[in-house]
Amino acid sequence: MFKQILSKLPRKSSKSTSFDSTGLDSSNQTSNSGNGVQCTNVGSSLSSRLSVVKRVSSAVFPASIMGGVEAVEPHLSFKDVSNLQKQSLFVSKLNLCCEVSDLCDPAKDVAEQDLERQTLIELVDFVSSGCAKFNEQSMSAMCKMCAINLFRVFPPKYRSNGAIGEADDEEPMFDPAWSNLQIVYDLLLRFISYNSLDAKVAKKYVDHSFILRLLDLFDSEDPRERDCLKTILHRIYGKFMVHRPFIRKAVTNIIYRFVFETEKHNGIAELLEIFGSIISGFALPLKEEHKMFLCRALIPLHKPKSLGVYHQQLTYCVVQFIDKDPKLANNVIKGLLKYWPVTNSQKELMFISELEEILEMINMAEFQKIMVPLFRRIGYCLNSSHYQVAERAHLLWNNEHVLQLITQNRQVILPLIFSALEQNTQTHWNQAVLNLTQNIRKMLCEMDEELVVACQQKLEEEKSLLIEAEERRKLRWERLESAARSQSMAGNASIMPPLELPTCPVAC
Repeated sequence: MFKQILSKLPRKSSKSTSFDSTGLDSSNQTSNSGNGVQCTNVGSSLSSRLSVVKRVSSAVFPASIMGGVEAVEPHLSFKDVSNLQKQSLFVSKLNLCCEVSDLCDPAKDVAEQDLERQTLIELVDFVSSGCAKFNEQSMSAMCKMCAINLFRVFPPKYRSNGAIGEADDEEPMFDPAWSNLQIVYDLLLRFISYNSLDAKVAKKYVDHSFILRLLDLFDSEDPRERDCLKTILHRIYGKFMVHRPFIRKAVTNIIYRFVFETEKHNGIAELLEIFGSIISGFALPLKEEHKMFLCRALIPLHKPKSLGVYHQQLTYCVVQFIDKDPKLANNVIKGLLKYWPVTNSQKELMFISELEEILEMINMAEFQKIMVPLFRRIGYCLNSSHYQVAERAHLLWNNEHVLQLITQNRQVILPLIFSALEQNTQTHWNQAVLNLTQNIRKMLCEMDEELVVACQQKLEEEKSLLIEAEERRKLRWERLESAARSQSMAGNASIMPPLELPTCPVAC
């Protein structure tokens, strides 16, 4: 039995060498294999051999997972090894890829870079074939390799996220190392999406620290990298249910930092796109945590100047919340009115568009709670000197659902906007806005002509009152001026002339 065990152990070279600092003598460890004679002190020699081999193998692979599999040279191909050795070769190749090569350095050995790239491609093909078995050893090696290759600190940003249109005009920045990064991201995605991956075991390696470092990469200026990260994070959220609350909290903290501190982040649109699908899967009734995310994170995202970069994704998230709970429409509209842009016409156009989508989903009870401050703001937009803002506000009447809401509440809404429409017909400079104003006035007359006449009379009365108030104010100022003049004249008459002092006869 001992002979069989010894025959499976790796043979030593003819020279006397040692595995480690124990200084084992080779003369005490060899046997006469030709004559089949066993060596002396078999028990002590066998125990020494086993302990040395165990220490050597555990330096590369965990002893609890080795399972008697020998280490395989990582430069071999998967086709050149047996099925039993493929798993060991897979881990060896992962460990080989843990050395990151600088692709920006022209002095770097090109052959070494090509070898690493080819190894990564082989790993992707092996995982894609379904032959990989992700035990603890391979999970650890996979996460370690991805962390070393992907997690990095980005250089300082020399471009600021300024006005809304500037971010669209700038050309995107592309990472020169993307050729290798793309393969690593592909391998990580296939690892997370692997059907036989045990999430209960993998969560020890795809842990909170790993997820936080992954979220930091969303600030990359390369849109290709952010797109890969978006897919991977979404798969992690779906695969690891235990990490879902942590991911939501971590993304919320990123939004807080962006809105209230820096207003600089490249991946807000991608993060919101992920949350759009997450929100659609929320169970009803909504948890208080989810409502707080809407009120404290999503609504304040309307404040930054770079809203145009992520407004489409933000609107989708907001609409998903209202679709889940229509009562939240009231809170959303209040938030829009709170952050309504006064001097930024481009943001104002986005707000009106988002407002129209919300009004299409709002019910009558929630609309009546918010319609007075809402249509005061819409009245200002109708009267805006920026023709695009005024035109977009007029187009709200083309929406059938919005028109129905206005029709059923015309007694309250029409007096709020009638003065703006009347002022447009008299003073607005843009002909397209004038035509739209005339169309709305005609529509209102067809809707309720008596109410329009009443609003017209009330407006004329208010104008006459304003004229009378202006005349009274003018007369009051005239009386004050005349009283001031008369007081000044009386004061000058009452002043005594200065007395002439006698001159001193003595010269000083």
